[in-house]
Amino acid sequence: MSERLVVIGGDAAGMSAASQARRFRSPDELEIVAFERGHFSSYSACGIPYWVGGDVATRGELIARSPEEHRARDIDLRTRTEVTEIDVPGQRVRSRNLEAGTEAWTGFDKLVIATGARPLRPPLPGIDAPGVHGVQTLDDGQALLDSLSATPGRRAVVVGAGYIGVEMAEALLNRGYEVTVLTRGEQPMATLDPDMGRLVHRAMDGLGIRTVVSAPVTKILTGSDGRVRAVATEADEYPADVVVLGTGVEPETSLARAAGLPLGAHGGLLTDLSMRVRGHGNVWAGGDCVEVLDLVSGRERHVPLGTHANKHGQVIGANVGGGYATFPGVVGTAVSKVCDLEIARTGLREKDAREVGLRFVAVTVESTSRAGYYPGAAPMTVKMLAERRTGRLLGVQIVGREGAAKRVDIAAVALTAGMTVEAMTALDLGYAPPFSPVWDPVLIAARKASGAVRAAG
Repeated sequence: MSERLVVIGGDAAGMSAASQARRFRSPDELEIVAFERGHFSSYSACGIPYWVGGDVATRGELIARSPEEHRARDIDLRTRTEVTEIDVPGQRVRSRNLEAGTEAWTGFDKLVIATGARPLRPPLPGIDAPGVHGVQTLDDGQALLDSLSATPGRRAVVVGAGYIGVEMAEALLNRGYEVTVLTRGEQPMATLDPDMGRLVHRAMDGLGIRTVVSAPVTKILTGSDGRVRAVATEADEYPADVVVLGTGVEPETSLARAAGLPLGAHGGLLTDLSMRVRGHGNVWAGGDCVEVLDLVSGRERHVPLGTHANKHGQVIGANVGGGYATFPGVVGTAVSKVCDLEIARTGLREKDAREVGLRFVAVTVESTSRAGYYPGAAPMTVKMLAERRTGRLLGVQIVGREGAAKRVDIAAVALTAGMTVEAMTALDLGYAPPFSPVWDPVLIAARKASGAVRAAG
């Protein structure tokens, strides 16, 4: 008999799961119904800042597969339809058509929850004023572009200095705006240690982006027309014709919570290695709404990245379709850039290592992206953490110019393999003057960290 798979969420994890399940099972064997409350499916939210900044010309370039393409593959994708309730014992979901206002129940044999993450929107006075924008979805990106076109002023304030914050600062700078970034943190990029964040701060100032640290926002000020006119902190006011929120995200698990499904310390759904929700044989979850195992610390983390979401979907689809696949965990690798400055990290920060009770050594080295004599060699700073007793690599952070960020992949592989920093020094990496010094910057850091481990006894 045919079974029905219901998928909640039409982006990376949800539609990857649906597409993979369809590869395993025909429409006669498995009916697939997917619900998406927005207008679009299978798009790159990570690309929105580059669309806003003009590096990507059109919205359509960010869409990997349209709703029509999914439907042509026998996936009943219902856009502008929001799931409002999950009845786990009854194996059904309630949905509401946002255009017609009608509601209906849909039964399922298997359920995939891929509800993503929601932007943190602090409850500040004026936060909902016209001209204040989040950038989580393509609809958000379009609304921001429309606002920029309709507003004659050229002053932008970005609230938050994480990945989205610095990327949106670059996008607005590229569009000719005078950009101020406000962050409550000690330095921008709280995913780095403060000493490495300080390098980012210095570079952003050099690019013409005013970055104000230790400056929590207290209110959004509006003009007589109701639109945003400034952003206030405890110490100052910053004029703004447009405000972009980059204050982070949290798992969107309100439906799961109401349904009694298990959530972790960060509010994300808890799953096993097959991405099956713990304690529920016919419910899977993936993407930004789940917590995953950190292979370095051994604890659950919320890591909202498109790379993970697509992998989760592939694993879920294989298991739903009758195959077998697992998602073992992450090491926390991420890269970003602001103009020509590249930023990368993987593994643990000093703060993370302390929180899990690890004793460590930390070293920082300065090198170049190419042989120093070769044209175009650019400075690069690499910070490395290693466990004090064993020398096991714990984390790497890199800030530099062209050629810096993707070097973090060397460390990501080493972390996944559980390598020591001493073992890393023997890695046979590619070398030629246009690509690297004789000793790659990551290996220089590994040598220094290995020495620090020996010195620490």
